[in-house]
Amino acid sequence: MTFSYRLALTAARVVVEGRGPMSVAGAEHIPRSGPALIIANHDTPLDALVVGVAARRRRQVRFLAKRSLWERPPLGAVLDRLHQIPIERGREHGGLDAAVEALRAGHCVCVFPEGTLSRGRTLRVRSGAARLITAVPETRLIGCAVTGARALASLRHRPRVRVVFLPCSREPLPANYKISVESVQNSMRAIRAIAPPTP
Repeated sequence: MTFSYRLALTAARVVVEGRGPMSVAGAEHIPRSGPALIIANHDTPLDALVVGVAARRRRQVRFLAKRSLWERPPLGAVLDRLHQIPIERGREHGGLDAAVEALRAGHCVCVFPEGTLSRGRTLRVRSGAARLITAVPETRLIGCAVTGARALASLRHRPRVRVVFLPCSREPLPANYKISVESVQNSMRAIRAIAPPTP
Protein backbone atom coordinates (compact mmCIF):
# COMPACT_ATOMS: atom_id res chain seq x y z
CA MET A 1 0.00 0.00 0.00
CA THR A 2 1.55 3.30 -1.09
CA PHE A 3 2.09 6.25 1.22
CA SER A 4 -0.25 8.43 -0.86
CA TYR A 5 -2.98 5.83 -0.60
CA ARG A 6 -2.56 5.61 3.18
CA LEU A 7 -2.96 9.38 3.42
CA ALA A 8 -6.09 9.25 1.25
CA LEU A 9 -7.51 6.49 3.45
CA THR A 10 -6.98 8.64 6.54
CA ALA A 11 -9.13 11.38 4.99
CA ALA A 12 -11.69 8.85 3.74
CA ARG A 13 -12.05 7.36 7.21
CA VAL A 14 -12.96 10.78 8.60
CA VAL A 15 -15.85 10.93 6.12
CA VAL A 16 -16.94 7.31 6.47
CA GLU A 17 -16.35 6.66 10.18
CA GLY A 18 -16.30 10.15 11.65
CA ARG A 19 -19.88 9.97 12.97
CA GLY A 20 -20.08 6.30 13.82
CA PRO A 21 -18.33 2.98 13.27
CA MET A 22 -18.73 1.07 10.04
CA SER A 23 -19.62 -2.63 10.12
CA VAL A 24 -17.52 -4.82 7.81
CA ALA A 25 -18.09 -8.54 7.25
CA GLY A 26 -16.29 -10.98 4.97
CA ALA A 27 -13.12 -8.93 4.36
CA GLU A 28 -11.16 -12.17 4.64
CA HIS A 29 -12.55 -13.11 1.22
CA ILE A 30 -10.30 -10.47 -0.36
CA PRO A 31 -7.01 -12.22 -1.20
CA ARG A 32 -3.93 -10.43 0.14
CA SER A 33 -2.11 -10.81 -3.16
CA GLY A 34 -2.76 -11.59 -6.79
CA PRO A 35 -5.37 -10.18 -9.19
CA ALA A 36 -8.72 -9.51 -7.55
CA LEU A 37 -11.86 -7.84 -8.87
CA ILE A 38 -14.34 -6.36 -6.41
CA ILE A 39 -17.80 -5.64 -7.83
CA ALA A 40 -20.21 -3.53 -5.80
CA ASN A 41 -23.60 -1.85 -5.85
CA HIS A 42 -23.57 1.87 -6.57
CA ASP A 43 -26.26 3.87 -4.77
CA THR A 44 -24.34 6.95 -3.56
CA PRO A 45 -21.37 9.05 -4.73
CA LEU A 46 -19.50 7.94 -1.59
CA ASP A 47 -19.52 4.21 -2.34
CA ALA A 48 -15.90 4.16 -3.54
CA LEU A 49 -14.72 5.76 -0.29
CA VAL A 50 -16.71 3.22 1.71
CA VAL A 51 -15.35 0.22 -0.21
CA GLY A 52 -11.78 1.50 0.01
CA VAL A 53 -12.03 2.00 3.76
CA ALA A 54 -13.70 -1.38 4.26
CA ALA A 55 -10.96 -3.18 2.30
CA ARG A 56 -8.05 -1.30 3.86
CA ARG A 57 -6.81 -4.15 6.07
CA ARG A 58 -6.46 -6.41 3.03
CA ARG A 59 -5.59 -4.46 -0.13
CA GLN A 60 -5.11 -1.16 -1.85
CA VAL A 61 -7.98 -0.83 -4.32
CA ARG A 62 -7.87 0.77 -7.75
CA PHE A 63 -11.31 2.02 -8.81
CA LEU A 64 -12.69 2.60 -12.27
CA ALA A 65 -14.10 6.13 -12.11
CA LYS A 66 -15.70 8.63 -14.48
CA ARG A 67 -13.13 10.38 -16.63
CA SER A 68 -14.88 13.71 -15.92
CA LEU A 69 -13.45 13.60 -12.39
CA TRP A 70 -9.98 14.09 -13.88
CA GLU A 71 -11.16 17.42 -15.32
CA ARG A 72 -11.47 18.93 -11.83
CA PRO A 73 -8.05 20.16 -10.67
CA PRO A 74 -6.45 19.21 -8.38
CA LEU A 75 -8.67 16.09 -8.10
CA GLY A 76 -7.33 14.62 -11.33
CA ALA A 77 -3.74 14.81 -10.09
CA VAL A 78 -4.75 13.18 -6.80
CA LEU A 79 -6.54 10.33 -8.61
CA ASP A 80 -3.47 9.75 -10.77
CA ARG A 81 -1.27 9.67 -7.68
CA LEU A 82 -3.59 7.04 -6.20
CA HIS A 83 -3.46 5.02 -9.46
CA GLN A 84 -7.19 5.16 -10.06
CA ILE A 85 -8.47 4.31 -13.54
CA PRO A 86 -10.49 6.78 -15.68
CA ILE A 87 -13.29 5.43 -17.83
CA GLU A 88 -15.81 7.13 -20.08
CA ARG A 89 -19.28 5.68 -20.63
CA GLY A 90 -19.67 4.57 -24.21
CA ARG A 91 -15.87 4.56 -24.62
CA GLU A 92 -14.84 1.93 -22.09
CA HIS A 93 -12.05 0.45 -24.19
CA GLY A 94 -9.16 2.54 -22.83
CA GLY A 95 -10.27 2.27 -19.22
CA LEU A 96 -10.78 -1.46 -19.46
CA ASP A 97 -7.33 -1.88 -21.04
CA ALA A 98 -5.82 -0.08 -18.05
CA ALA A 99 -7.83 -2.26 -15.66
CA VAL A 100 -6.65 -5.41 -17.47
CA GLU A 101 -3.04 -4.23 -17.07
CA ALA A 102 -3.63 -3.59 -13.37
CA LEU A 103 -5.07 -7.08 -12.86
CA ARG A 104 -2.26 -8.72 -14.80
CA ALA A 105 0.17 -6.88 -12.53
CA GLY A 106 -1.57 -8.47 -9.53
CA HIS A 107 -3.54 -5.47 -8.28
CA CYS A 108 -7.02 -5.29 -6.75
CA VAL A 109 -9.55 -3.42 -8.92
CA CYS A 110 -13.10 -2.34 -8.08
CA VAL A 111 -15.88 -1.93 -10.63
CA PHE A 112 -19.49 -0.82 -10.24
CA PRO A 113 -21.09 -3.08 -12.89
CA GLU A 114 -24.33 -1.08 -13.01
CA GLY A 115 -22.32 1.76 -14.50
CA THR A 116 -23.97 4.67 -12.72
CA LEU A 117 -25.87 5.59 -9.54
CA SER A 118 -28.98 3.45 -9.16
CA ARG A 119 -31.26 6.28 -7.89
CA GLY A 120 -33.69 3.61 -6.73
CA ARG A 121 -33.78 1.84 -10.08
CA THR A 122 -32.89 -1.73 -10.98
CA LEU A 123 -30.18 -1.30 -13.59
CA ARG A 124 -28.78 -3.62 -16.22
CA VAL A 125 -25.43 -5.17 -15.34
CA ARG A 126 -22.90 -3.99 -17.91
CA SER A 127 -20.33 -6.21 -19.57
CA GLY A 128 -17.10 -4.56 -18.40
CA ALA A 129 -16.50 -6.73 -15.32
CA ALA A 130 -17.04 -9.93 -17.31
CA ARG A 131 -14.63 -8.71 -19.98
CA LEU A 132 -11.98 -8.11 -17.32
CA ILE A 133 -12.36 -11.61 -15.88
CA THR A 134 -12.21 -13.16 -19.35
CA ALA A 135 -9.02 -11.22 -20.14
CA VAL A 136 -7.37 -12.18 -16.83
CA PRO A 137 -8.94 -15.54 -15.89
CA GLU A 138 -6.78 -15.97 -12.78
CA THR A 139 -8.63 -13.02 -11.25
CA ARG A 140 -10.58 -13.73 -8.07
CA LEU A 141 -14.08 -12.23 -8.09
CA ILE A 142 -15.42 -10.73 -4.84
CA GLY A 143 -18.89 -9.25 -4.44
CA CYS A 144 -19.39 -6.24 -2.17
CA ALA A 145 -22.74 -5.06 -0.77
CA VAL A 146 -22.84 -1.54 0.69
CA THR A 147 -25.78 -0.28 2.75
CA GLY A 148 -26.33 2.88 4.80
CA ALA A 149 -23.88 5.09 2.88
CA ARG A 150 -26.58 7.59 1.91
CA ALA A 151 -26.76 8.87 5.50
CA LEU A 152 -23.11 9.96 5.30
CA ALA A 153 -24.20 13.02 3.34
CA SER A 154 -26.93 13.95 5.84
CA LEU A 155 -26.45 15.59 9.22
CA ARG A 156 -29.95 14.58 10.28
CA HIS A 157 -29.22 10.88 10.57
CA ARG A 158 -26.47 8.91 12.29
CA PRO A 159 -24.88 6.74 9.60
CA ARG A 160 -25.07 2.99 9.99
CA VAL A 161 -22.84 1.90 7.16
CA ARG A 162 -22.48 -1.82 6.56
CA VAL A 163 -20.23 -3.54 4.05
CA VAL A 164 -20.42 -7.25 3.27
CA PHE A 165 -17.81 -8.92 1.05
CA LEU A 166 -19.05 -12.10 -0.63
CA PRO A 167 -16.86 -15.02 -1.74
CA CYS A 168 -18.00 -15.22 -5.35
CA SER A 169 -15.16 -17.36 -6.68
CA ARG A 170 -12.93 -19.65 -4.66
CA GLU A 171 -11.03 -20.73 -7.75
CA PRO A 172 -10.10 -18.78 -10.89
CA LEU A 173 -12.85 -18.77 -13.51
CA PRO A 174 -12.22 -20.24 -16.97
CA ALA A 175 -11.39 -17.78 -19.77
CA ASN A 176 -14.93 -17.94 -21.10
CA TYR A 177 -16.94 -14.76 -21.60
CA LYS A 178 -20.34 -16.42 -21.16
CA ILE A 179 -19.32 -17.99 -17.85
CA SER A 180 -17.84 -14.68 -16.72
CA VAL A 181 -21.09 -12.86 -17.53
CA GLU A 182 -23.10 -15.41 -15.56
CA SER A 183 -20.72 -15.14 -12.60
CA VAL A 184 -20.97 -11.35 -12.50
CA GLN A 185 -24.75 -11.41 -12.86
CA ASN A 186 -25.11 -14.02 -10.10
CA SER A 187 -22.86 -11.98 -7.88
CA MET A 188 -24.84 -8.80 -8.49
CA ARG A 189 -28.06 -10.61 -7.66
CA ALA A 190 -26.54 -11.72 -4.35
CA ILE A 191 -25.34 -8.17 -3.69
CA ARG A 192 -28.74 -6.65 -4.45
CA ALA A 193 -30.45 -9.19 -2.20
CA ILE A 194 -28.48 -7.57 0.64
CA ALA A 195 -28.51 -4.00 -0.68
CA PRO A 196 -31.65 -3.26 -2.76
CA PRO A 197 -31.52 -0.06 -4.86
CA THR A 198 -32.35 2.99 -2.74
CA PRO A 199 -33.69 6.31 -4.09
